[in-house]
Amino acid sequence: MLTHLSVRHFATVDQLELEPESGLTVISGETGAGKSVLIDALSLTLGERADSAVVRPGCERAEVLASFTVADHAQARAWLEERELDNGDDCLLRRTVRADGRSRAYINGTPAPLADVRQLGELLISIHSQHEHQALLRRDTHRQLLDNFAGTGDLAASVRNAWRQWQQARQVHDQALTGAREQSERQELLRFQLDELDALALAEGELAELDQEQQRLGHADALIRLCQQSVAALYDGEEGTCNDQLGQIRHWLEEARDHDNALSEALDTVESARLQVEAAAESLRHYLDRLDLDPERLAQVEERLGQAYSLARKHRVRPEELVEHHQQLAREVDTLEHFDEHLETLAKAEEDAREHYMSTARKLSKARKTAAATLTRQIATQLKALGMKAARLETVVEDDSPGAEGLDLVEFRFSANPGQPLRPLAKVASGGELSRVSLAIQVICARNLTVPSLVFDEVDVGVGGGVAEIVGRLLRELGEHAQVLCITHQAQVASQGHQHWQVHKIQSKNTTRTRIQPLAPDARVEELARMLGGVEITDSTLAHAREMLEKGQEVA
Repeated sequence: MLTHLSVRHFATVDQLELEPESGLTVISGETGAGKSVLIDALSLTLGERADSAVVRPGCERAEVLASFTVADHAQARAWLEERELDNGDDCLLRRTVRADGRSRAYINGTPAPLADVRQLGELLISIHSQHEHQALLRRDTHRQLLDNFAGTGDLAASVRNAWRQWQQARQVHDQALTGAREQSERQELLRFQLDELDALALAEGELAELDQEQQRLGHADALIRLCQQSVAALYDGEEGTCNDQLGQIRHWLEEARDHDNALSEALDTVESARLQVEAAAESLRHYLDRLDLDPERLAQVEERLGQAYSLARKHRVRPEELVEHHQQLAREVDTLEHFDEHLETLAKAEEDAREHYMSTARKLSKARKTAAATLTRQIATQLKALGMKAARLETVVEDDSPGAEGLDLVEFRFSANPGQPLRPLAKVASGGELSRVSLAIQVICARNLTVPSLVFDEVDVGVGGGVAEIVGRLLRELGEHAQVLCITHQAQVASQGHQHWQVHKIQSKNTTRTRIQPLAPDARVEELARMLGGVEITDSTLAHAREMLEKGQEVA
């Protein structure tokens, strides 16, 4: 439960330290005194969006700290331990907001994203606002309230996820079906193109080899002439060949070496050169033996090159890319030829996703219908307690078309008077009736929550007299099982609190400060008298207030 709340430089609060106790704590004060500031500050620590407007004018930042004990809260402790944020039996939520709008959140001193803070906050405390009865005008609120009551939040989330998966699978399948005709036309074109490339059957690296062969065959005359001249100059000429000249140089150096051994290296080099000349001449002779004038082969090579270059232009690729293009077309044609199998796979994926959704949604629908009957009975009991003995409210769960929220249309249908048929709550309930119906539902839902702390922000709006007394009794009853904080304008409610805090505003010439203080019994009587109204608080009013307080504290 909430054990300590510290607020600094927040709105009209300069500094505030509160230590809530167990049971029902009521909070009262004049209109405009700043009661909502307490809820706003607490909401900030629970992950609400921050606004620089909450920073007290003239201050650098606002800071709110909320301390909770989690000794008996296994779910919250497990959540903290899982994220290595546990701190024994205590949990501290801290939030700062700077004047420039930047804010930071902390869990037990560790910076934390707001999503985590909100998730943890939902385990620790539940806030019920004064405007929740307006939400009852929307059917989506009815569904959410039923799911909360039934404890089917996780199952509802699974249904939403299954719906999303089904819709995605259906979209992919529909797109594939839409493109099936285009795929068929493209397959016909690609098959024709592939047949052309299959007929050419160009091998990897063949184009480069054909280019080389075409160059060789096309210039065979010149190659023969130049190679024959080279052989003659190197070795086979009548006189003055390289071989002859190197032989003469070798003879001279051999004679000279007899007089100086230092010429041995030069002699070896000349001999090596002579041998290389001889080898080059031999290589050229072999080349000439293989080189023939072959116009027929040249024509074949040029024809094949022409076919390759023509197809490359037709397919808009470079000639050297033809082989890769051929392989790519073959793969695409293979894919298209198996497109029917692909469609079958997509159809099965869609059907599997649909069946999973329907199975999950039916479980949710069954749980909702079971819980709806129980919720209807409990609401009837609470409405009678709230003075609406003839009123009937039924939680109706009807079949609806499949959607993200399941297969059900959930609606509260209401009749205020005997003999009147049940009709949608939004169409027949007055403002006062809505307030009491909302309060009945909130009390029921609060009983089913596992959170240890509940906050009610003026949920008694629109009721008074004996009904307000019953509201106070219900809230006090909740306080026997959980910590309850309730902001109220009703003396009948305030008189039944285990503790009573008063909010008041201190105004000076240039500043306004909000103060919250616990009230002793005598001060509670005076505050109840003020709440009962009247221009002047008389002895009679005080006596009435004292009697009301004594009666309220007698309630079990």
